Amino acid sequence: MQTSTIDELVGRAVGLVTPGRRAVLGLCGAPGVGKSSLAVAVVKKMRATGVEAVHVPMDGFHLADVALVERGLLDRKGAIETFDGHGYLTLLRRIRDDRDHDVLAPTFERELEQPIAGAITVPPAATIVVTEGNYLLDETEPWPEARSVMDAVWFVDLDDDRRRSRLVGRHVKHGKTKAEAQAWVDTVDEPNAQRVIARRGQADLVVRV
Repeated sequence: MQTSTIDELVGRAVGLVTPGRRAVLGLCGAPGVGKSSLAVAVVKKMRATGVEAVHVPMDGFHLADVALVERGLLDRKGAIETFDGHGYLTLLRRIRDDRDHDVLAPTFERELEQPIAGAITVPPAATIVVTEGNYLLDETEPWPEARSVMDAVWFVDLDDDRRRSRLVGRHVKHGKTKAEAQAWVDTVDEPNAQRVIARRGQADLVVRV
């Protein structure tokens, strides 16, 4: 099924919330489709209706450049092996289970291109967390375990040409030349995107943006 209006999506998200437990909604999709923008819009709309919602991106579990250099992975930044998947899983479990304390989550600072620890607070009052990332539906360990913590995962879909164009623009904005950006999209981002898109059929809902 495909749907795209914010009101429909917010209705579905709110429907995941039940008394006495915190819901976790995942948004999955290839790099550049607009997962973060959609998550922010859904969370903002839920808050406007009185629902305590928090956005926690998976990108906070990017390995820092120093760790990528140590592992020889700096030229593959964004690939599945450049994330701390087990750390993300641990956070999701705590988000689901710990309703007595603030849960502090990392974010990813685009201007620095680095993760920032403890930047997002999930307070005890939060009833739903919207998380988003590329690999939420991946079949390799530990991603199926992470998926099991989420109540639903939606796949965010965008025309390939628009997606690639957005990625080139993002890389140029953060310091690459147009040629460098296009080469990175072709050799790094696109293989990652195809890995993500191959799992589209595992989503609970496809959201066309």
